[in-house]
Amino acid sequence: MATFPFDIVGFDLDGTLFDTSADLTRAVNHALSLAGRPPLHVDTVKPMIGRGARHMLAEGLKASGGCDEATLSQLHPELLTFYEANISAGTVPYPGMLAALDDLKARGVRVGIVTNKLHALADKLLREIGLLDRFELLLGGDSLGRGNAKPSPALIHAMVERMGGGRAAFVGDSIYDIGAAHAAGIPAVAVSFGFLMQPVEELGADAVIDHFNELVPALERLG
Repeated sequence: MATFPFDIVGFDLDGTLFDTSADLTRAVNHALSLAGRPPLHVDTVKPMIGRGARHMLAEGLKASGGCDEATLSQLHPELLTFYEANISAGTVPYPGMLAALDDLKARGVRVGIVTNKLHALADKLLREIGLLDRFELLLGGDSLGRGNAKPSPALIHAMVERMGGGRAAFVGDSIYDIGAAHAAGIPAVAVSFGFLMQPVEELGADAVIDHFNELVPALERLG
């Protein structure tokens, strides 16, 4: 097998590796119900995902009648508690994801996750669905402290360093993912099937894939 051009491939979690929208929507709607707000449809919540639970809840409050800091601070822990208790009920891997991981591993590539989800929640999710051991590294939005979540490049730099260095690429579904990768000086692949806040072509990624069976060929072209 020819030498693969990347030593490390990092992935976002929500909307990239897994469709977590059903569980996140239920958590948002649980929090909104405590404030007497109407529930939101999953398609309304999807574009709110990507910058962590507090941001997602703030957007949900804005969409359902308005957001103020007091209400946000009151409901945020309620959302987290509900989500933690129901974190894997409706979450599924995107088609072809596991096969793509197998393909990368066969080529000697090290794979990790960099997510803006809290590390403890991401760890719990991966453990419950039995896939934590498929990744050599997991970094959450709080892993390096406040202010270092994507689109900051800090987590991407940490990923490369902690996974032993080498040429890296990153795969995600949001402007935060693409921005973090480019700020860290590595190529970015966007998935068209994620929780998009704008047309995928506007993310500025170096490549776009519509299915995980296109990932390895896309990375080979970027290399």
